[in-house]
Amino acid sequence: MTKILVTMGRGGTGKTSFVALMTKYFIELGEAPLLLVDADPDQNLGEMVGVDIHEAGKKSISELLVETFLEGGGTTVGVPPTERIESRIWARGMYEGEHFDFIALGTKWVEGCYCLPNAALKGALESLTKNYRYVLIDSPAGLEHLNRRITSKVDDVFDVIDPSKKSFDHVERAYRVAKEVKIEFKNFYVIGGFRFPEELESHAKRVLPFKFLGRIAYDENVEEYVLAGKSLLMLPSDTQAYLSVKRIMENAGY
Repeated sequence: MTKILVTMGRGGTGKTSFVALMTKYFIELGEAPLLLVDADPDQNLGEMVGVDIHEAGKKSISELLVETFLEGGGTTVGVPPTERIESRIWARGMYEGEHFDFIALGTKWVEGCYCLPNAALKGALESLTKNYRYVLIDSPAGLEHLNRRITSKVDDVFDVIDPSKKSFDHVERAYRVAKEVKIEFKNFYVIGGFRFPEELESHAKRVLPFKFLGRIAYDENVEEYVLAGKSLLMLPSDTQAYLSVKRIMENAGY
């Protein structure tokens, strides 16, 4: 049974580092196969898990959509749009690694009505994700695009917040938006980012209407790895950031 886990949050909270360390956790548990989906336009997840799709000869999903539906002049006779983009993703968009596969949504999205490509991509990904134990999605702050382009059914949402009123307010807004755009999810969790102080944990647990799983520990090792462009999967397993993510995932029942 595939489980889909979505991580979201405002920029700079440590959201993408969390997804990378969550990946490390599942790899160490032997939970394979994993599919990582970088749905954030900043496209930082690949670097944090040691993947460069273009260097590997692959393309982002948005590049493939433009090729398939715009430059390619629509679908080929007798081949449904969903199947056509799915075969393109397998052949040219999917980075296949030892412990996980990886796809990036990319940034080259076309303005105006993009209903056919969105519907085709959503159908293709629903078919693709059935092959994986866990699908980990690194998403930007809003969840609106998830329902349009990726999925409307999610198991767990992790919202990574920083110590600001804006971030606290964002949590309830994000939950409301998820409901408004009809994303079905089983659990909505909140996590303190690496700048989140320990003394705010009790406040977060008291005022937020969602389960607060803990905070990601600030860790100089993570900063050094990110600055050097090194994969966080190579971090020693006794570093504070990884141990804190391990505790968070255990609190979520993993």
